[in-house]
Amino acid sequence: MPTDLIHADASELAELIRTGKVSSVEVVQAHLDRVEATNPRINAVVTLADGALEAARAADGKLAAGGDVGPLHGVPFTVKDAYDTAGVLTQRGSPIFAGRIPDTDATAVARLKKAGGILLAKTNLPEFSYWVESDNLLTGRTNNPWDLNRSAGGSSGGESAAIAAGMSPLGLGSDLSISVRGPAADTGITSLKPTHGRIPMTGFWPRAPRRDWHAGPMARTVRDVALAYSLLAGPDGADGFSVVPPGFDSGLGASPDRPVRLGWLVDSGLGPVDAEVAATVRKAADALQGAGVRVEAVSVPALERDNPLDLFARQHVMEMKPAVREVTAGHEDQMFTYSKTLLGTPDTSVADYVRAEQGVERLRDGFAEYFQRHDALLLPVTTIPAHDHGLGDFVLDGRTVGPFHVSSTTVPFSLTGLPALSMRFGTTRDGMPIGVQLVAAWHAESTILHLASLLETLSEVRDQHPAL
Repeated sequence: MPTDLIHADASELAELIRTGKVSSVEVVQAHLDRVEATNPRINAVVTLADGALEAARAADGKLAAGGDVGPLHGVPFTVKDAYDTAGVLTQRGSPIFAGRIPDTDATAVARLKKAGGILLAKTNLPEFSYWVESDNLLTGRTNNPWDLNRSAGGSSGGESAAIAAGMSPLGLGSDLSISVRGPAADTGITSLKPTHGRIPMTGFWPRAPRRDWHAGPMARTVRDVALAYSLLAGPDGADGFSVVPPGFDSGLGASPDRPVRLGWLVDSGLGPVDAEVAATVRKAADALQGAGVRVEAVSVPALERDNPLDLFARQHVMEMKPAVREVTAGHEDQMFTYSKTLLGTPDTSVADYVRAEQGVERLRDGFAEYFQRHDALLLPVTTIPAHDHGLGDFVLDGRTVGPFHVSSTTVPFSLTGLPALSMRFGTTRDGMPIGVQLVAAWHAESTILHLASLLETLSEVRDQHPAL
């Protein structure tokens, strides 16, 4: 039973608890046991939440008494350690915040609890949630459960590793340029970066640059991601970017009245892509075409006109540098890779910043045009599969690229705020997961959830787990 419980998804666990086939205490204990058994090798969990078993007993008692229960009643979940959690350490991947315990939950955390979820643990991240690997001076480095010598990605790498390893069925991550989608691809799970503002970021740090930060659910199945998204979306009256009613959706839904129009690409100005990654995208496109989706290879001229990574870098330095300089003042000996790199980067001139802003506007216009002709876009999540720890410059298809090149395929949709989903659809020759990314128009989450659900049924790797 414990093995079945740690590999069951949150939707199944909720049903098992609701129907009395298993107790919440049994489910929570199974995941606590899994953390104890596997976390020393992976270092995904950095803090266990006090009171999880007590909350599980209360959940079982409420169910026995016939009380109303939510869709996640009695199901454990984990949270990236950048979100505030009431009474539970929230240290943001830095010794500067060591011992910090918030009084209140972030909005997204509170919503998962309201749905009946039980906070199990906080998960690892890079310093201040900024880097392509989850490593920091305070809680160390997270290893990929598929290969401990490789990264689980960043910045939600602890969350992705915990879910992939069976320590958690459901998690909450955040995404600035790659941070829920890349780690999901690296560890073979599923994640959703909704339209910007769909999920309030209240209680998350840092907020700069506010226009690019997204909250996103992470899980092993599409249905779990869809369920969590439905619980998390909607204004909270505190985040000024979160204003769209939770029920609004501009997508096709689960039963489109015409064939879905899908474009796919593996280059289009995004730079070199690993051959196995490109082949997996093509395989996914072929699978969807075989399932009745109208598929064609496309290019997106806006991606060829402006380099999204360059736009992001120029915008990011201007907006984040003051926040990092302020929080690290007097703590220079506690700075790690990100803050040292950022503060050592030349300032962006006002003229370059304005040009970057205009470039982002052109990207938005280009995607608005694209989604007049297509319902969705299929492309790689990351340009390479999970990499070794400590990634620096690397050679891909004969070209030397920097470590942030892994995010060249995700950054465009953070800059433009488009919804994007990452899911596994392949495996490398040496046994590592390969993901694909689905993107839809603004507020059309139902379109990519529909396509992802269809693709999941066509996948040959759906029930594979790391051998731990």
